[in-house]
Amino acid sequence: MRRREAAELAGSVSLGAWAAFAVLAAVAVGGRGAPLELDRDVLVWAVGHRPSAVLALARGVTATGTGALPYALVAVAALIAGRTPQRRLAAAAFGLACLGGGQAVRYAVMELAHRPRPPLVDWATHASGWAFPSGHSTTSALTAGLLIVAVCLRAPGGATALRLLIGCWGAMVGLSRAYLGVHWFTDVAGGWLFATAWLSACLWAAARWLPGLSFTAPDASSNTEEGSCAPRS
Repeated sequence: MRRREAAELAGSVSLGAWAAFAVLAAVAVGGRGAPLELDRDVLVWAVGHRPSAVLALARGVTATGTGALPYALVAVAALIAGRTPQRRLAAAAFGLACLGGGQAVRYAVMELAHRPRPPLVDWATHASGWAFPSGHSTTSALTAGLLIVAVCLRAPGGATALRLLIGCWGAMVGLSRAYLGVHWFTDVAGGWLFATAWLSACLWAAARWLPGLSFTAPDASSNTEEGSCAPRS
């Protein structure tokens, strides 16, 4: 895939995800953040299905979606994607800026939305702040996206199982927030949409203006218009 094509694809995905996020925000946050019927149904199901083993697993999964771990995983993504020390450094700077910037913007949106969380009596773990969009869901989805991009760049024709595993981790962190009762399901969906929109916007910017992030194989053409996410013929 050429650099221009990659930029156009990322830009289109970003615009679509931003539009979907705006619609969801209008629906979920409208009416002073009152939960939707889907939100209530998911919460009722979650509260009624909490065996101790599954609850412990959910708490463990949810803990991986915050703190230092996502940043460490972004550093791992940079090591995977970059083929030289300079490109690994560029990838690390890009990934950390994408993750940190996304968290900052997400926090601002959360403060503007002011959506209350589910009732405290239904919580099965600690949480703080407003509900929409879910911070854990956003952070884990951004991290998973960066890792998947890195794997795609290094092994464009393979590692499907690894990409699926990474994607499942990102999804499970978000679902664990609804299962533990600290977020409505639409908070989680909002986090996923926000992460998709933000990551795609970052990739669009990188494809257009950051040639140092074109991680081509050592024996590949030096033409910076060439992308590295698709097998070369």
